[in-house]
Amino acid sequence: MKFRGSAIVMTVYLLFLLVPIYWLLNMSFKTNAEITGGLTLIPQTFTLQNYVTILTDPSWYMGYVNSMIYVMLNVVITITVALPAAYAFSRYNFMGDKHLFFWLLTNRMAPPAVFALPFFQLYSAMNLIDTHIAVALAHCLFSVPLAVWILEGFMRGVPKEIDETAYIDGYSFPRFFIKIFMPLIASGIGVAAFFSFMFSWVELLLSRTLTTTDAKPIAVTMTRTVGASGIDWGVLAAAGVLTIVPGALVIYFVRNYIAKGFALGRV
Repeated sequence: MKFRGSAIVMTVYLLFLLVPIYWLLNMSFKTNAEITGGLTLIPQTFTLQNYVTILTDPSWYMGYVNSMIYVMLNVVITITVALPAAYAFSRYNFMGDKHLFFWLLTNRMAPPAVFALPFFQLYSAMNLIDTHIAVALAHCLFSVPLAVWILEGFMRGVPKEIDETAYIDGYSFPRFFIKIFMPLIASGIGVAAFFSFMFSWVELLLSRTLTTTDAKPIAVTMTRTVGASGIDWGVLAAAGVLTIVPGALVIYFVRNYIAKGFALGRV
């Protein structure tokens, strides 16, 4: 009886979570006239024109291309920087290491709005406004501290004797780190990459501040859909559906790594 009650509660909770996604999907197959005309649970006039508009209009599909470019740049830079930093924190004790580690995490605690104006002035002086690398580097300020914190926890779980044994066997540090150490913390790398991807994919304020035309991501494009005829609700809903897909795919492929991260207490 207790199990049945828990199953009912979980089912109701999942349905509650899925309602907004269903409603978004439902709207994406409707015309604007039907969307604004009344409440319908299924499309009365089924149309794929909203998706055709996104996939054929450069102002829409380039938003997805731009988003994927700077998100991938952010993930690559974050993991490349966080791996050696986390290794240093997990393996060595030096003066001020705990204070430095805490200071690193405080960057993640600050809201992006705090850094919007400094980034804009800095990148304007360096002619980096409206470039993919500008957004990627700005996001690294938030993703690198989290990645270091996650990876440091995974690295502490690897015995130091493995490092010493590799050195005795004649491994150089780069060879040891890439061939032996990184496979041991593959779960941690997957978790860190996942959180870096998700933060960069959904972040709006810095992306909107640092881009204008050429590098404008899909999140910014979706906020600028008001025209002379009003808001194109169908296209906006279709864009929302397509925006969910990359995140869902990433979650599917790294779900086991995330579960292990929860088990190790670092997520």
